[in-house]
Amino acid sequence: PTFLLADVEIVATYVLYNINRVKLENLIHRVFDSAQLDIEITDRFGNPVRPREWFLVPFFVIDEAVGRIKDGTITDYVYDPKAARLVNVGH
Repeated sequence: PTFLLADVEIVATYVLYNINRVKLENLIHRVFDSAQLDIEITDRFGNPVRPREWFLVPFFVIDEAVGRIKDGTITDYVYDPKAARLVNVGH
């Protein structure tokens, strides 16, 4: 499941054009890997599930990441949870 089996409040939406969705998802996972939520929950059938689609990242970092996706510079960055910011990894 790509959800936490709970109600969700949408707090922001972003519009991106001409982007391969699979590549975008892989990119998001790479950039925010260090902030991926590590949790196990039980689904409605009683089976344990480890969602991999949730990340603990401040909104301002998401805004910056979307801007960097748009301008093509995101590939040089990863999220540093201790600093709570994107850091340049200097490819």
